Amino acid sequence: MANLDTPFGFKPVKHLNGSPWNGQANVYYIPSTDNTAVFKGDAVKSAGSADATGKYPTVAQATAGAAVRGVVIGFGDNPYVMIQADTPLRAYRPAATAMYCLVVDDPQVIFEVQEDSDANSITAAMVGLSTNFVVGSGSTATGKSAMELDSSDTGTDTSGNCRILRLVNRDDNELGDYAKWEILFGEHELGLTISTDV
Repeated sequence: MANLDTPFGFKPVKHLNGSPWNGQANVYYIPSTDNTAVFKGDAVKSAGSADATGKYPTVAQATAGAAVRGVVIGFGDNPYVMIQADTPLRAYRPAATAMYCLVVDDPQVIFEVQEDSDANSITAAMVGLSTNFVVGSGSTATGKSAMELDSSDTGTDTSGNCRILRLVNRDDNELGDYAKWEILFGEHELGLTISTDV
């Protein structure tokens, strides 16, 4: 059965030691001066500042090849409540809008992500190699990210920021176009750096 083309960015699934992801995340801030919309599942990087209280560091959508701070899983208008009664469907952060976000910033968390299958698809022989991700336009309807693994970059760039660990073991997933993969960020701001391919 062919894989469905359903990009969703990065989804936390488990820790490097095999234990399930425990749902933990930290609050960060995106200022109104940031003109790029951010979606659930987007990888983000540090933006070098904080909100007015100094308690919540700023982040911005990460670009291909950049070291990441983590992955966004939720948004809120204040740092204490990510879903509020007056904005229950805060699915994404619009451009030029000050907003807080929940970020999975543990460098030991493994994420699931879809490959873009542009030019080629990732093969079993590429497991263990590095690649970058590509940034697409997220959905303002669902709030889902459009970030995907760059399949055409696999193995050609040892500085790629995603280490391919394995194909997601699920009945609706197989090698080929739009396969879903487990990855670990090989370039992470909080200390994990995987600099060479196997």
